[in-house]
Amino acid sequence: MSKFVEWCGWFLGIEQATAIDQASVNLAAPWAQGSGFWVFFLAIAVVVAALVFYWKYQPKASPTARIMLGLSRGLLLALLVITLADPVLQLTVTYLQRPHLYVVVDGTDSMNIADEYEESDRQALWAGAGFAPAAGANTAVPKAETTPISSTVQPSRMELVQSLLRKTNGNLLTRLEEERKAHVDVFVFDGATTSQLRKLPRAASSADKLDPAFVAEQLTTKGQVTALGTVLREASQQAGSGKLAGMVLISDFGQNSGPAPLGDAVRSPAARLGVPLYAVGVGATETVDLAVDLQTDPRMKKAERSAITVKLRQSGLGGRQANVKLIGRRLSSDSMMPGEFEFTIGEKTVDLLESVSAVDFPYTPEEAGRVEFVAEVEPLDGETVSQNNRTAREVNIIDDYLRLMYVAYEPTWEWRFIKEVFHRDKLVGMDGFRTFLGSSDPRVRENNVLFLPTLTPKRSEFFANDVIFLDDLPQSALNDRFGDMVKEFVGNLGGGLVVISGSRFGPRELVGTPLADMLPVIIDPQLSVRDEREFRPQLTPHAPRYQFMELGQTEQESAMAWQNLGRMQWYQPVAALHEQAFSLMDHPTDKCADGKTPQPLIAVRPYGRGEVVYLGFNETWRLRRKFGEKYYRQFWSQMIYRLGMSHALGNEKRFVVRLDQQQYRVEDKATLTIEAYTEQYEPLTEENLADRTLTAELTLPSSSAAAGETRLINVPLLKPGVFEARIPVFAAGEYTLRVKDPVTSKYEERRFEVTELSAERRQGVRNERLQDDLAQGTGGKSYDLTTVDKLVDDLRLEPIAETLTRTHPLWATPLWFTLIVALMLGEWLTRKLIKLS
Repeated sequence: MSKFVEWCGWFLGIEQATAIDQASVNLAAPWAQGSGFWVFFLAIAVVVAALVFYWKYQPKASPTARIMLGLSRGLLLALLVITLADPVLQLTVTYLQRPHLYVVVDGTDSMNIADEYEESDRQALWAGAGFAPAAGANTAVPKAETTPISSTVQPSRMELVQSLLRKTNGNLLTRLEEERKAHVDVFVFDGATTSQLRKLPRAASSADKLDPAFVAEQLTTKGQVTALGTVLREASQQAGSGKLAGMVLISDFGQNSGPAPLGDAVRSPAARLGVPLYAVGVGATETVDLAVDLQTDPRMKKAERSAITVKLRQSGLGGRQANVKLIGRRLSSDSMMPGEFEFTIGEKTVDLLESVSAVDFPYTPEEAGRVEFVAEVEPLDGETVSQNNRTAREVNIIDDYLRLMYVAYEPTWEWRFIKEVFHRDKLVGMDGFRTFLGSSDPRVRENNVLFLPTLTPKRSEFFANDVIFLDDLPQSALNDRFGDMVKEFVGNLGGGLVVISGSRFGPRELVGTPLADMLPVIIDPQLSVRDEREFRPQLTPHAPRYQFMELGQTEQESAMAWQNLGRMQWYQPVAALHEQAFSLMDHPTDKCADGKTPQPLIAVRPYGRGEVVYLGFNETWRLRRKFGEKYYRQFWSQMIYRLGMSHALGNEKRFVVRLDQQQYRVEDKATLTIEAYTEQYEPLTEENLADRTLTAELTLPSSSAAAGETRLINVPLLKPGVFEARIPVFAAGEYTLRVKDPVTSKYEERRFEVTELSAERRQGVRNERLQDDLAQGTGGKSYDLTTVDKLVDDLRLEPIAETLTRTHPLWATPLWFTLIVALMLGEWLTRKLIKLS
C-alpha cells in the first residue's frame, strides 16, 4: 500500500505522501455530467459492436483471433468515448511537510560588547563557537575546527555568533536542516526604537539551499533597544499559517524596551507564539560592573523631609569601595529666574559587600519647582560598561495640595471617615477636600467652606480638581454637564475618578449618562443589591500590582489587614467586567452574566489619559475595626496618590510640557508635546495665539559647535489643545527647553540629555534569568555557546501533516496515452500476423 501511495504522490507531484484519504473518478464534460450510466452504456455498446463486426465480417480469422481483435477495437473505441466525457481523478492525500524553525539573532548594540573571561572559560567558549583569532594574535587557538574572522584577541558577542554560524564542522544551521529535517529561516532584530524583525535571505542566489556563511555576513549590530516581547509578537505574526514548530533565540537577553516577553499565561508574547523557545545566551553572566539607580517619589512637598535612595548594583567588585555623590539641579522654581542652579545634597563612601547596596540621602526641599537629582559614581578599574555609573531623575517639588471633590447625596459612614482621613493627610489637608451633598441645605453649601455650592462650578475651578469621588446618589441629582466635564477631566486631562456603590441607589442610576461609559464594569439596570447571604471577599492575582491594595509591608500583613473587612452583608452586582478593566477583589462564589467571570467588588480601568476605580460596596470603613485608621488610611491615601499624582496638579494641568524621553542618542529626534488650555480649560487653538503657533527656546549643550546658543523652535498645532514638534539632536550633552505659557507668560522648562551610547550599554551582563525563564516557560531549553551543540539533539520537531485535494484529467496522463497506443498497435500487429487486410 505504501508503494502505491508513493506512486500516487509522484503522479500528483506531492513529496512524502503518507495516505490516500479519498479517491473518486468523475466526468467533467458538460454533456456527460450526470449521465454516467449512458456513457458507460455507450462504451459497452461500441465494444459489443466491435465484437459483432469481427465475428460476422472477418471469417478468415480463427474464433479466438476474432474475439481478441474485437475486444481491442472495442476497448479502443470505448476509451475514445470516455475521453470525450473528460474523466478526472480526484484524490485527497495526506502528506508530511517539513516543520518550520525560526532562528532569531539579537542585532542590537550590546552585541558589540567584548566580554572579559578567565582563560579556561575563554578557551571553552571559543571552541564552542568555532572561533579563532587571525594569524599573529597573541593567544592560543582551541583544538577545534575554526574559522578565523578577527584580528582582535577579545571578540565581540556578535563576532562569536557569526563564527558559530560559519563553523564548518557540525554547523548549527546545517544540522538543523539535515538532521532535524527542518526548514530554517533566519531573522535579526536591529531596530532603533522597536525590534524591526528582518528576515534574512538564505543564500546569495535564488537557490533555496541555506548558506550559513552568507547568512552570518548579513548580521548587524545597529539596534538601539532590546524589545524581546515585541520580537516574539512579530515572530508569531510572521509565522501566520501555524507551520512554525519552534524558535531558536540567540541573544544576551538584555530586555530594556517594550512589553515583557513573559507574564500572563495566555496573553503574553511568549504564550501567543505557542512553540518551544530554545534560548542561546551570548555574553558573560558576571562581569566587572557597577550600576547606579536612583529612587524617589515623582513629587515632593516643600519643607517636608524626604529620603532619596541611591542603589548600587555591582558584580565582580565585592569588597571594594565606591564614592557616591548626589547633586540637585533646579530646573525652575517659584523664586528664581529660569536657569540652572546646582547644589550638592550629599556624598558618601559605600562598601560594596553585597550585590545590591542602598544608601539614603535625607533631603528637605526649601523651594517649590522642578528639580533634577543626579547620582553618580566614578568608574572603577576593570568596569566593562561605565554609562550606567550615572543616573538622573526629575522631581516636581510642590507647595500645593491635592484637590479632592467628593460628590454624594447624603452623608454616609464612608463619606465621614474619608473626610477625616484626608483632612489629616499632608497632601490634601483642610484646603484640599471639598464635597457636594445633594441632600444638604443650600444655605449650608453657601456658608460652609467644606461644601461646594454647585455640582458644576465654572470650568477653571472644576478642572483644578485632581480626583473626583462619586458616591451613592440618584440620577436626578446629576446632570449632563457634570457627566461631560468628568469625562473630559479623566479622558483628556488625566484626572482620577472613584465610583462607590451604595445600598440605596447603586450604579444603575448612572445608566444613560456619560459616566456609564467610563466605568470598569458593565451595568445592568435590572440588578439590585444582593444581600441574601454573607460572604468574605477575596483578592485577585491582579491586586498586588496596585499599591493601594497592598496594605502591609508583607504579603501576610496585607492579607491580615483585608481580613478586617470580615463577612460582608451585601454588594452591588454588575453584568460584566469591562474588557479593558482588571478586577482586584471578587465575590467568592457569585458570577457575572456569562456564568464564568466572578462578580467584581473592586475594579480599575484606564480611561483616556486617566484612570477609574470602581467599588461595589461602600463599607471599606470596616478596615478600621481592629487597627484604627492604619490600613484604612493606607488604602485611600495610596489610591488618591496613584490617581492624583499621576498628572499635573491643580491648575498646572492647564499647561503641560512633556518630552517623550529623558535621554536620547546622537541623531535621534526628541518629541516635544505641549498640552495647552485657556483659563477656562478650553483647548488652545491657533486663533488664541498671536503667531498662530507656540515657540520653544532650545539651548544647545557646551559640547556642540554652537555651545550655549539658543534657537527658536516652532511647535505647530497637532489637534485642539495639543502642540507637538520633533527636534533633531546632533551633539552629546545637556539640552534645555523653555516654553512660554501664553496665558500666564511664565516659562516651563525641561531638560534632556543626549549621549553617544545607547541604552544597550547600560547593563554589561547577560540576563541569564530571563533567558532561562523564557526557555522553561515555553517548553524549550537554555544554552550558551559552550553547550549549543546539544541543541540539535534536544530539538524535537515533528513533520506537519497536511491534507491536499487535487483533480487530475485522466485522459492527459501518460498511462492513458500508453493504453490507447497499445490497443491500436496490438490490433494492427494482430491483423498483420494473421494476414487480415
